[in-house]
Amino acid sequence: MQALWMVLASLLFATMGVCVKIASAYFNSAELVFYRGVIGMWVMWALARSSGVSLATTYPGMHAWRSLIGVMSLGAWFYAIAHLPLATAMTLNYMSSVWVAAFLIGGALLVWNPLRKDSQPLRQGPLMLTVIAGFAGVVMMLRPTLDQNQLFAGLIGLLSGLGAAFAYMQVMALGKVGEPEARTVFYFAVGSAVAGGAGMLVTGTSVWNWTHALWLLPVGLLASLGQLCMTRAYSHGAKLVVASLQYSGIVFGAFYSVVLFNDQLPPIAWAGMALIVASGIAATVLRKRAAPDAPGEEH
Repeated sequence: MQALWMVLASLLFATMGVCVKIASAYFNSAELVFYRGVIGMWVMWALARSSGVSLATTYPGMHAWRSLIGVMSLGAWFYAIAHLPLATAMTLNYMSSVWVAAFLIGGALLVWNPLRKDSQPLRQGPLMLTVIAGFAGVVMMLRPTLDQNQLFAGLIGLLSGLGAAFAYMQVMALGKVGEPEARTVFYFAVGSAVAGGAGMLVTGTSVWNWTHALWLLPVGLLASLGQLCMTRAYSHGAKLVVASLQYSGIVFGAFYSVVLFNDQLPPIAWAGMALIVASGIAATVLRKRAAPDAPGEEH
């Protein structure tokens, strides 16, 4: 039953992506980040108050760093959603698991002693293969963008997954020092509102239209509800199963992409998407075996 919470969270995140894509026709990425933060901030404040969780923290620096890298990832993802097929943008963002695996391998290489037969890189061959497979999938997915002059947006989408990986590791650090999930998500929403507001000073604001602005509300609400469902899934479910089911978000995103936006992806892009999903699940399994108590990822 708890695994269904992750499927629901993935559906909510994919639906949020639909709202972002529609709203991006009327608002720039900085505005979307700002309103997502403002709405999410009030939702998490109400949740924390109702559950008795204090928002006071003794780790403001850790929250500031998590918010900074998280907001950069969020802004890159929103930009990718606006300029790429939704399925492509969703998949590139879910590359975070592969990026984390790449970081683990990089860390092992830094302390590698070639004279030791049991050195860490030699024991991480399967994880290396998942990373290689994941990036091969990226090349396959980005190949069609070359023909449509979307390479820049594709690279921005890839960077959103990289930022999500850094944010994930910072969430791990916050969890280890005992910060509640509601507090972490609240400060991320605050950071989104501040960063989005600062970005609006540079990019300017769009002409306000209440009909168009209605799309901003579900962006914030769906993101907050998705966070809550994901938290419940990881709190009460089998972490390995839950972590693998998060990739159902790519399936939902692909469905929306084809049905709602009539996106046409060539076979090589679909094959690349499947390869990324497979490598992401494999990387998750291998990481969980190495660190079974590691928390889940955020979006």
